[in-house]
Amino acid sequence: MRPDLGGIWADLTDLVLPVECAGCRRRGPAVRRGFCPACAEALEALRPAPARPDPAPPDLPPCHALGPYAGRLREALLAYKERGRHGLARPLGALLAEVVAAAVGGVARPVLLVPVPDTAAAARARYGDHLTRLARHAGDRLRAAGWDARTATPLRALPRPDSVALDRAGRAAAAESAFRPRAGSGPAGGGRVVVVLDDILTTGATLAAVSRTLRRTGMTPNVAAVLAATQKRR
Repeated sequence: MRPDLGGIWADLTDLVLPVECAGCRRRGPAVRRGFCPACAEALEALRPAPARPDPAPPDLPPCHALGPYAGRLREALLAYKERGRHGLARPLGALLAEVVAAAVGGVARPVLLVPVPDTAAAARARYGDHLTRLARHAGDRLRAAGWDARTATPLRALPRPDSVALDRAGRAAAAESAFRPRAGSGPAGGGRVVVVLDDILTTGATLAAVSRTLRRTGMTPNVAAVLAATQKRR
């Protein structure tokens, strides 16, 4: 049964000034909170499911994704990350909360949300850490549904090459030295289910590297939740 997180449609369709739809890029007065009715309905219809790259890197926790990195979902993520549509953080965060709920079994449990950190350069370019924003809204949605949800940022990201230009081996090498514990960070799970959050699952190298770094701080990641997973081309 799909967990009832309530009101996602309202978040996707709440009236704002007409802008370009983040899902289909059409403009018009029917665009509300970033999406036209057809795209809002299509996104709400997505159901989280297990996702795993093949081959999967060592230390990759079990992953759930809202859907494939394609179509409306892909366009929405590009609009949020690359086109400055920061207002999409709320509806996308609400959808990410659904993935978190599915990843931990659909039953309200104490959870700790740990977003993969942006590099300082990426955060400057995007006017803030885009995943931390998503995590905050996901936590708000979960708490509104009665979950005991907290967010932590125990890691920092070091400068690294853009993964878009790297192959699988290059992504793994770049991710391996990409994260460090923040000064003074220590075990923060406190008996909670630790959920690592990311926007897109590709090779799994980033999530695996984050998981290994978290373990060095004494925190054991249980699952990972992402909005989209790329599909292997044959």
